[in-house]
Amino acid sequence: MQTRKVIDHIVNWLDTYLKDSGLAGFCIGVSGGIDSAVTSTLCAKTGHPVMLLNMPIHQDPGQLSRASVHNAWLKKNYPSVTPKDLDLTPVFAGIQTHFPRDIQDGLTMANTRSRLRMLTLYAFAGHHRLLVAGTGNKVEDFGVGFYTKYGDGGVDISPIADLMKSEVYALGRNLGISEEILTSPPTDGLWGDNRTDESQIGAGYDELEWAMTYTALTQKEKKDQILNDRQQQVLALFEKLHTANRHKMDPIPVCRIPDYLRR
Repeated sequence: MQTRKVIDHIVNWLDTYLKDSGLAGFCIGVSGGIDSAVTSTLCAKTGHPVMLLNMPIHQDPGQLSRASVHNAWLKKNYPSVTPKDLDLTPVFAGIQTHFPRDIQDGLTMANTRSRLRMLTLYAFAGHHRLLVAGTGNKVEDFGVGFYTKYGDGGVDISPIADLMKSEVYALGRNLGISEEILTSPPTDGLWGDNRTDESQIGAGYDELEWAMTYTALTQKEKKDQILNDRQQQVLALFEKLHTANRHKMDPIPVCRIPDYLRR
Protein backbone atom coordinates (compact mmCIF):
# COMPACT_ATOMS: atom_id res chain seq x y z
CA MET A 1 0.00 0.00 0.00
CA GLN A 2 1.22 3.49 -0.86
CA THR A 3 0.62 4.75 2.65
CA ARG A 4 1.45 8.41 2.14
CA LYS A 5 -0.69 8.62 -1.00
CA VAL A 6 -3.56 6.89 0.82
CA ILE A 7 -3.32 9.47 3.60
CA ASP A 8 -3.40 12.32 1.07
CA HIS A 9 -6.34 10.69 -0.72
CA ILE A 10 -8.41 10.44 2.48
CA VAL A 11 -7.55 13.98 3.59
CA ASN A 12 -8.56 15.35 0.18
CA TRP A 13 -11.77 13.28 0.29
CA LEU A 14 -12.60 14.67 3.72
CA ASP A 15 -11.88 18.23 2.61
CA THR A 16 -14.08 17.91 -0.49
CA TYR A 17 -16.93 16.23 1.35
CA LEU A 18 -16.93 18.86 4.08
CA LYS A 19 -16.93 21.76 1.64
CA ASP A 20 -19.79 20.19 -0.33
CA SER A 21 -21.78 19.68 2.89
CA GLY A 22 -21.64 23.35 3.81
CA LEU A 23 -20.77 22.47 7.42
CA ALA A 24 -17.91 23.79 9.51
CA GLY A 25 -15.77 20.80 10.49
CA PHE A 26 -15.66 17.36 12.11
CA CYS A 27 -16.66 15.83 15.43
CA ILE A 28 -15.01 12.60 16.59
CA GLY A 29 -15.20 10.38 19.64
CA VAL A 30 -11.64 9.61 20.75
CA SER A 31 -11.16 6.42 22.76
CA GLY A 32 -7.40 5.97 23.06
CA GLY A 33 -7.40 3.31 20.33
CA ILE A 34 -5.74 3.22 16.92
CA ASP A 35 -8.88 3.71 14.81
CA SER A 36 -10.01 6.93 16.49
CA ALA A 37 -6.41 8.18 16.67
CA VAL A 38 -5.92 7.75 12.92
CA THR A 39 -9.37 9.13 12.02
CA SER A 40 -8.94 12.23 14.18
CA THR A 41 -5.47 12.89 12.77
CA LEU A 42 -6.71 12.58 9.19
CA CYS A 43 -9.52 15.04 9.93
CA ALA A 44 -7.08 17.43 11.62
CA LYS A 45 -4.84 17.37 8.56
CA THR A 46 -7.61 18.99 6.51
CA GLY A 47 -7.02 22.19 8.50
CA HIS A 48 -10.74 22.49 9.27
CA PRO A 49 -12.11 22.66 12.83
CA VAL A 50 -12.10 19.30 14.59
CA MET A 51 -13.82 18.65 17.92
CA LEU A 52 -12.42 15.66 19.84
CA LEU A 53 -14.76 14.25 22.46
CA ASN A 54 -13.33 12.02 25.16
CA MET A 55 -16.47 10.48 26.74
CA PRO A 56 -15.54 8.10 29.56
CA ILE A 57 -18.14 5.86 31.17
CA HIS A 58 -16.52 3.93 34.04
CA GLN A 59 -13.46 3.99 31.79
CA ASP A 60 -10.20 2.13 32.29
CA PRO A 61 -7.48 4.63 33.37
CA GLY A 62 -5.12 3.42 30.63
CA GLN A 63 -7.65 4.21 27.90
CA LEU A 64 -8.30 7.64 29.39
CA SER A 65 -4.59 8.39 29.52
CA ARG A 66 -3.98 7.36 25.91
CA ALA A 67 -6.91 9.45 24.69
CA SER A 68 -5.74 12.50 26.65
CA VAL A 69 -2.15 12.20 25.44
CA HIS A 70 -3.33 11.82 21.84
CA ASN A 71 -5.66 14.81 22.10
CA ALA A 72 -2.88 16.97 23.55
CA TRP A 73 -0.51 15.88 20.76
CA LEU A 74 -3.09 16.72 18.09
CA LYS A 75 -3.84 20.10 19.66
CA LYS A 76 -0.11 20.92 19.71
CA ASN A 77 0.33 20.06 16.04
CA TYR A 78 -3.00 21.22 14.62
CA PRO A 79 -4.39 24.53 16.00
CA SER A 80 -7.85 23.84 14.55
CA VAL A 81 -8.36 20.96 17.02
CA THR A 82 -10.52 21.42 20.12
CA PRO A 83 -10.35 18.58 22.68
CA LYS A 84 -13.18 18.18 25.20
CA ASP A 85 -13.48 15.78 28.14
CA LEU A 86 -17.04 14.90 29.08
CA ASP A 87 -17.57 12.31 31.81
CA LEU A 88 -20.77 10.45 30.92
CA THR A 89 -20.62 8.13 33.93
CA PRO A 90 -23.31 10.06 35.88
CA VAL A 91 -25.59 10.11 32.82
CA PHE A 92 -25.14 6.37 32.34
CA ALA A 93 -25.80 5.82 36.04
CA GLY A 94 -29.08 7.68 35.62
CA ILE A 95 -30.05 5.34 32.79
CA GLN A 96 -29.20 2.35 34.97
CA THR A 97 -31.41 3.76 37.71
CA HIS A 98 -34.43 4.11 35.42
CA PHE A 99 -34.07 1.01 33.22
CA PRO A 100 -35.78 -2.12 34.60
CA ARG A 101 -33.15 -4.33 36.23
CA ASP A 102 -34.20 -7.38 34.25
CA ILE A 103 -33.10 -5.86 30.92
CA GLN A 104 -29.68 -4.74 32.14
CA ASP A 105 -27.60 -7.64 30.88
CA GLY A 106 -23.98 -7.03 29.91
CA LEU A 107 -24.44 -6.69 26.15
CA THR A 108 -27.53 -4.48 26.43
CA MET A 109 -25.74 -2.04 28.69
CA ALA A 110 -22.54 -2.10 26.62
CA ASN A 111 -24.59 -1.12 23.57
CA THR A 112 -26.37 1.52 25.66
CA ARG A 113 -22.99 3.08 26.48
CA SER A 114 -22.18 3.25 22.78
CA ARG A 115 -25.54 4.83 21.95
CA LEU A 116 -25.13 7.38 24.74
CA ARG A 117 -21.83 8.44 23.18
CA MET A 118 -23.49 8.71 19.75
CA LEU A 119 -26.20 10.94 21.23
CA THR A 120 -23.51 13.13 22.76
CA LEU A 121 -21.51 13.37 19.54
CA TYR A 122 -24.57 14.50 17.60
CA ALA A 123 -25.53 17.03 20.28
CA PHE A 124 -22.13 18.73 19.94
CA ALA A 125 -22.01 18.24 16.16
CA GLY A 126 -25.47 19.69 15.66
CA HIS A 127 -24.76 22.73 17.79
CA HIS A 128 -21.40 23.48 16.17
CA ARG A 129 -22.45 22.44 12.62
CA LEU A 130 -20.01 19.55 12.37
CA LEU A 131 -19.96 16.20 10.61
CA VAL A 132 -19.66 13.14 12.86
CA ALA A 133 -16.70 11.12 11.55
CA GLY A 134 -16.87 7.37 12.15
CA THR A 135 -13.86 5.37 13.28
CA GLY A 136 -14.78 1.88 12.06
CA ASN A 137 -12.38 -0.08 9.85
CA LYS A 138 -13.27 -2.50 7.04
CA VAL A 139 -13.12 -5.67 9.15
CA GLU A 140 -15.43 -4.21 11.80
CA ASP A 141 -17.86 -2.44 9.47
CA PHE A 142 -18.18 -4.91 6.60
CA GLY A 143 -16.62 -8.13 7.86
CA VAL A 144 -17.90 -9.15 11.28
CA GLY A 145 -20.12 -6.17 12.11
CA PHE A 146 -18.27 -5.46 15.35
CA TYR A 147 -20.01 -2.22 16.29
CA THR A 148 -23.24 -1.02 17.86
CA LYS A 149 -26.15 -0.26 15.57
CA TYR A 150 -27.06 3.42 16.13
CA GLY A 151 -24.10 3.63 18.50
CA ASP A 152 -20.59 3.87 17.06
CA GLY A 153 -22.26 2.83 13.79
CA GLY A 154 -24.27 6.07 13.81
CA VAL A 155 -22.06 8.48 11.84
CA ASP A 156 -22.14 10.89 8.90
CA ILE A 157 -18.95 9.74 7.15
CA SER A 158 -16.53 6.80 7.44
CA PRO A 159 -12.99 7.86 6.45
CA ILE A 160 -11.20 4.55 7.21
CA ALA A 161 -13.97 2.02 6.52
CA ASP A 162 -12.23 0.78 3.36
CA LEU A 163 -9.01 0.01 5.26
CA MET A 164 -8.14 -3.31 6.88
CA LYS A 165 -6.94 -3.08 10.48
CA SER A 166 -3.32 -3.68 9.42
CA GLU A 167 -3.63 -0.81 6.95
CA VAL A 168 -4.96 1.46 9.70
CA TYR A 169 -1.85 0.63 11.73
CA ALA A 170 0.32 1.43 8.71
CA LEU A 171 -1.31 4.85 8.44
CA GLY A 172 -0.92 5.34 12.18
CA ARG A 173 2.83 4.74 12.05
CA ASN A 174 3.19 7.14 9.12
CA LEU A 175 1.10 9.80 10.86
CA GLY A 176 3.20 9.66 14.02
CA ILE A 177 0.57 8.15 16.33
CA SER A 178 2.03 7.37 19.75
CA GLU A 179 3.72 4.02 20.30
CA GLU A 180 1.47 3.32 23.27
CA ILE A 181 -1.63 3.48 21.07
CA LEU A 182 0.05 1.47 18.31
CA THR A 183 0.96 -1.35 20.70
CA SER A 184 -2.13 -1.44 22.95
CA PRO A 185 -4.55 -4.35 22.35
CA PRO A 186 -7.69 -3.07 20.57
CA THR A 187 -10.73 -2.70 22.84
CA ASP A 188 -14.14 -1.11 22.38
CA GLY A 189 -14.09 0.35 25.90
CA LEU A 190 -17.70 -0.65 26.56
CA TRP A 191 -17.09 -3.09 29.41
CA GLY A 192 -15.93 -2.48 32.95
CA ASP A 193 -13.29 -5.22 32.79
CA ASN A 194 -11.38 -3.70 29.84
CA ARG A 195 -11.82 -6.83 27.70
CA THR A 196 -10.13 -6.79 24.29
CA ASP A 197 -11.77 -7.02 20.88
CA GLU A 198 -10.07 -10.37 20.31
CA SER A 199 -11.48 -11.85 23.52
CA GLN A 200 -14.98 -10.76 22.49
CA ILE A 201 -14.80 -11.84 18.86
CA GLY A 202 -12.79 -15.02 19.32
CA ALA A 203 -10.10 -14.19 16.75
CA GLY A 204 -7.46 -11.53 16.16
CA TYR A 205 -7.73 -8.90 13.45
CA ASP A 206 -4.96 -10.54 11.43
CA GLU A 207 -7.00 -13.75 11.37
CA LEU A 208 -10.21 -11.92 10.51
CA GLU A 209 -8.46 -10.07 7.68
CA TRP A 210 -7.31 -13.40 6.29
CA ALA A 211 -10.87 -14.81 6.50
CA MET A 212 -12.36 -11.73 4.86
CA THR A 213 -9.82 -11.94 2.04
CA TYR A 214 -10.34 -15.70 1.66
CA THR A 215 -14.14 -15.41 1.36
CA ALA A 216 -13.67 -12.94 -1.50
CA LEU A 217 -11.68 -15.47 -3.56
CA THR A 218 -13.26 -17.38 -6.43
CA GLN A 219 -13.80 -21.11 -6.12
CA LYS A 220 -10.96 -21.63 -8.56
CA GLU A 221 -8.61 -19.56 -6.38
CA LYS A 222 -9.66 -21.50 -3.28
CA LYS A 223 -9.30 -24.89 -4.95
CA ASP A 224 -5.62 -25.52 -4.23
CA GLN A 225 -5.57 -23.99 -0.75
CA ILE A 226 -5.52 -26.42 2.16
CA LEU A 227 -6.78 -24.88 5.37
CA ASN A 228 -5.43 -25.94 8.75
CA ASP A 229 -7.68 -26.48 11.76
CA ARG A 230 -7.33 -22.93 13.07
CA GLN A 231 -8.05 -21.41 9.66
CA GLN A 232 -11.20 -23.50 9.39
CA GLN A 233 -12.29 -22.35 12.87
CA VAL A 234 -11.66 -18.68 12.05
CA LEU A 235 -13.42 -18.98 8.70
CA ALA A 236 -16.49 -20.53 10.34
CA LEU A 237 -16.47 -17.80 13.00
CA PHE A 238 -16.15 -15.05 10.40
CA GLU A 239 -19.01 -16.41 8.31
CA LYS A 240 -21.21 -16.84 11.39
CA LEU A 241 -20.63 -13.25 12.56
CA HIS A 242 -20.98 -11.82 9.06
CA THR A 243 -24.36 -13.52 8.67
CA ALA A 244 -25.59 -12.64 12.16
CA ASN A 245 -24.62 -8.96 11.78
CA ARG A 246 -25.71 -8.51 8.18
CA HIS A 247 -28.61 -6.37 9.40
CA LYS A 248 -26.10 -3.70 10.46
CA MET A 249 -24.53 -3.49 7.01
CA ASP A 250 -27.63 -3.58 4.81
CA PRO A 251 -30.04 -0.64 4.34
CA ILE A 252 -33.07 -0.62 6.65
CA PRO A 253 -35.77 -2.85 5.11
CA VAL A 254 -38.71 -0.85 3.78
CA CYS A 255 -42.10 -2.40 3.24
CA ARG A 256 -42.98 -1.29 -0.30
CA ILE A 257 -46.68 -0.80 -0.98
CA PRO A 258 -47.78 -2.25 -4.35
CA ASP A 259 -49.20 0.28 -6.78
CA TYR A 260 -52.52 -1.60 -7.04
CA LEU A 261 -53.12 -1.02 -3.30
CA ARG A 262 -52.79 2.73 -3.80
CA ARG A 263 -55.59 2.90 -6.34
